[in-house]
Amino acid sequence: MIQQELQTETENKVLVPLPSDRLESVAGWGSANNGMAYVYRPSTVAQLREIFSWAEKNNRTIGLRGGGNSYGDAAMNDESIVLDFTRMNRILAWDPENGRLTVEPGVTLQRVWEYVIEDGWWVPVATGTANITVGGGAAMNVHGKNAWKMGTFGEHIYEFDLMLPSGEVKTCNRQQNSDLFFATIGGFGMLGCFTSLTLHLKRVYSGLLEVEALTKPNLHTTMQWFEEHLHNSDYLVGWLDAFSKGKQLGRSELHRGLYLRPGEDPNPSHTLRLETQRISPDIMGFFPRSALWRFQRPFWNNFGLRWVNIAKFRAAKLRDGKSYREPHAHFHFLLDSLDWRKPFGPGGLIQYQPFIPKENAEDAFTQILQLCQQRGLPNFLTVMKRHRPDPFWLTHGLDGYSLAMDFRITQRNRARIVQLARELDEIVLLANGRFYLAKDSTLRPEVTRAYLGAETVAKFKALKQEVDPQTRLQTNMWRRVFGPL
Repeated sequence: MIQQELQTETENKVLVPLPSDRLESVAGWGSANNGMAYVYRPSTVAQLREIFSWAEKNNRTIGLRGGGNSYGDAAMNDESIVLDFTRMNRILAWDPENGRLTVEPGVTLQRVWEYVIEDGWWVPVATGTANITVGGGAAMNVHGKNAWKMGTFGEHIYEFDLMLPSGEVKTCNRQQNSDLFFATIGGFGMLGCFTSLTLHLKRVYSGLLEVEALTKPNLHTTMQWFEEHLHNSDYLVGWLDAFSKGKQLGRSELHRGLYLRPGEDPNPSHTLRLETQRISPDIMGFFPRSALWRFQRPFWNNFGLRWVNIAKFRAAKLRDGKSYREPHAHFHFLLDSLDWRKPFGPGGLIQYQPFIPKENAEDAFTQILQLCQQRGLPNFLTVMKRHRPDPFWLTHGLDGYSLAMDFRITQRNRARIVQLARELDEIVLLANGRFYLAKDSTLRPEVTRAYLGAETVAKFKALKQEVDPQTRLQTNMWRRVFGPL
């Protein structure tokens, strides 16, 4: 079908309308950004090449889309072509002795861990959702709750094959086409599209993690505890109360995860089975998780969430210092079973996630939390993680902390949220911070140049000019954040 459509239009040798049956609504994961695009779902490399060839002859732009889990407009290309890679979902090779896996770009993280766990392997970097694709994870260079220790997703990619807009396929790794390797990972699909990727996975000796839950009374003690436990933890994450003030500003519930060593799990053959990892669709055996949002929605406002956070913190104190064992999938992907978006309502949400060097993080986060409260726009979910630098060109990684903040969007507050983001940008830049394109909805070109550096932006644009001279690959984010070449 794709080939017939493209051949018919190419034969006309004029700029013809795209097929109306390809027109679909395309949104960011947060549902606050929406548009219409002509969506193609290729299943082979040959189909990819055909689409690029037709787009060149007809001067159409192409945006790339994996699982559609970027919060903003990174995978949107309004009124032009979007390539959805979810049908390119084959596992191409698996070496269970060495933990090396080769996949097509549309394979999801869910598919990866389900495929390898019974052989004693796990994904080295797991995002908060298992629904991302490997291609999308590489393009956005995602991170997880172990970012200070294992780095970003790209650090575990051995090599990939990349199709340029010309149709040429290049194999890229740290030695071969290394500029393309380090620029494409994190390059949000602006240099080419992955046709295959090879990953190194993480050896595990149990399907369980040892998890410690505890609380801290404020931001200072939270960050102090993080620093004291970096050396003896495998995962660390903090859930902050964005409504708390004064001496309680930034109070938190923390989770620390540890891999079990060989011999610590008395029955690894059982805990590594898929059925052990499955998250039950019901809470307490009878209440469907999928319906929980209906009970959350009435509280999804400043007044309601203030009391929800108070209750959540007090409940967490009852478990303070207690440890338990939890399946890997439960620890990482619980929110997948809840659909976190629905309580936010029809306007959706955006996430603002700054990354601040460790020496400036406490002061900057204090200013950020206080400013949100002063503007009457406290965020509804606040997650803190620790990070390290990485070698990729458009990286968000640094030796410091991030604060991921979810803001509800309504018709009444949208403009105020945009203005708040601009004020927050100034705090982040003054603290020598960085931003994360996978979550962004508000960055401007001048802010991008400021945090990446004019030299890095120019270098990336020069490489794009080399491999994509017609700027065939574009998205709403590219036009918003980087502007014209």
